[in-house]
Parts: sequence; C-alpha cells; structure tokens
Amino acid sequence: MPIKTKALQKTAPDAPFKVVDIERRDPREDDVVIDIKAAGICHSDIHTIRNEWGEAHFPLTVGHEIAGVVSAVGDKVTKFKVGDRVGVGCLVNSCGECEQCQAGMEQNCLNGGVGTYNSKDVDGTITQGGYAQKVVVNENFVLNIPDSLNFDVAAPLLCAGITTYSPLARWNVQEGDKVAIVGLGGLGHMGVQIAVAKGADVTVLSRTSRKEKEAKELGAARILATNEEEDFFKNHRGEFDFILSTISAQYDLEAYLGLLKPRGIMSVVGLPPEALSLRMNRIIGGGKVLTGNNIGGIAETQEMLDFCAEHGFGAVIEKVSVDEVDAAYDRVVAGDVKFRFVIDTETFPA
Repeated sequence: MPIKTKALQKTAPDAPFKVVDIERRDPREDDVVIDIKAAGICHSDIHTIRNEWGEAHFPLTVGHEIAGVVSAVGDKVTKFKVGDRVGVGCLVNSCGECEQCQAGMEQNCLNGGVGTYNSKDVDGTITQGGYAQKVVVNENFVLNIPDSLNFDVAAPLLCAGITTYSPLARWNVQEGDKVAIVGLGGLGHMGVQIAVAKGADVTVLSRTSRKEKEAKELGAARILATNEEEDFFKNHRGEFDFILSTISAQYDLEAYLGLLKPRGIMSVVGLPPEALSLRMNRIIGGGKVLTGNNIGGIAETQEMLDFCAEHGFGAVIEKVSVDEVDAAYDRVVAGDVKFRFVIDTETFPA
C-alpha cells in the first residue's frame, strides 16, 4: 500500500511552503524505501518552484539532494538492505536500454529520464522530491553514502558535488594543472575542493576579493578579483589549463576564454538567464574547447561520493529547519549562504 509521509509543499509559485502529508507509491519489488535524514536546497529547486524554468506541476515538493537510511526493500532488491546509508540525486529512473543508459549516462537517457521531482514518472504520476521524511526509489538510482560522510554534508554532493566532479573527471584535471573556478558559491566551493584533491593549482575568480578567506580555507592557492584589478583579463591572458564556470549571471564569455592557454578547456555548469555572445575565432584561435556539463550518471555519482570520502571533505553547509526554508530561498537568491543550505528533517512536526 502507498506510504504516507510528511513533506514541504507549495501550491503555487508565490505560496509559502506548508507541511502536508503526501503519498509515496506502494513500494515495488525493486524499490527501496528511505527515511530521509537530510535534504539539500539547490538553486534548481528555486528556479523550478518559482516557475522560472517553465510551468511547474503544483502542488509540488522539490529537492534532489537526499541522504538517509534504508527502512525497507522490495523482494528483488539486491544492492541494499535495511539500515544502509544511502542517497538519491537528480534522477529516479530512466529507460535503462538506450545507448546513453547502457554507457552509464542515465542523465542523457534518449527516451527521457525521470527527474526526482516535477517529472512524469513511468506510471504517469508527477514525481515529488526530497523535502520530506520518506521517499521510495528504484534501487538502480540509489547510491551508497560512505560511513565517513555525515548525512548533512553528503546531501548536497548529490547535485553540487556531481555537477562539478563530472567535468573535472571528464577532462582529466590532474596534478599540476592550473585551474580556475569562476564563482565561489554552492557549485564553486565544491569545484575548488575537488580540483584541489586532484592535485591542481586552483585559483578562484570572483568579482571581488570578499571571499578570499573562504577560498583559501577550501584549498585554493589564491583568489583573483576581476573587478578590482585594472586590465584584469589582459593581465591574466593565457594563464589557465582549465576553467570551470559555475556562475549563473551574465558575463563576458570571450574575456574568460582569453584566460585559457592554447588548447585549454572551459567547462560551463552555471546557467545564465540570457544568451552569451561568442565569436568563433575566440575558440578557433588557440584550439580551445568550450563545453558544458549536466550532472553525471549513477556510476560516476558513486565514484564522486567515494572520492569525497577518501579525501575527507563534503559540502560546507548551513542547516535550516522546515519552517526556515522560505527565508533560506531568499538568502540563496541574494547569495547569502556559505555554501549550501540543508534541511534538518528532524524538525518536521510529529
């Protein structure tokens, strides 16, 4: 029978979050039931539930950074058992048969993957996310959380962690590479830690030097302030092997490409609201690569979790209660968080 659980839900973009009871599906034979211990707040949640990326399906519970403990498993589940520490990220299903799924890139499923929230599930219902006490997920989309990672610092890794790990791994960032991380927010702070753990010489690029202390605490060698140095882009031309852009505001893409060495790579994971201008000679000259990245597959996400555990870091977080989420959203939009908010699910009312 379906499982009833408390969740935070909105009925409209401008409505406040309310604690309600929602129903999770009757667990199938290959499903895992998870008691959620921590749920990260991602800017994607805000864009979605405020209708900034199109009309959302209301009423809606968001959240795709989920960490918790297995409380039940279906009869045919082989990968998990009751009591296991697990996580769920941005995907809860895919066809499993197309070339992308077969290659371990379920996020690119050619038949349409199923997102953790606001997505049409295989049974036609709309998926409801992790701002809740329980979730039911197919075992193939559940991940092991290493014992050394606390739930609260592990939860944001399921989106922010894999979003930044995947391009750094794909382009083989390694020891000695000169890497620039553009922006030091929820994504950027993970990019810094991962690149440092890979042995790179990491520089944070930010408009100001306000976050210099935080950048160095995360392992960056330095921070460069683009608005505080005259002729910044001229002075640092051709300096980096790899640039990871995490910012979602408008910026001069050509200027940042100029910071790359010949054959350098710029990977974009931030989503500016408007198109960015680019003349092709800016990448043809020097044989540079401009690329993008959208999370990673399930196997790579597990690889990322194990990597973070091995190197002893997780997300840097602030915990909030269920009645503080509306205010936390406003702070995320204002850039007033270091560096990810995580909902303490223990604060749901009895």
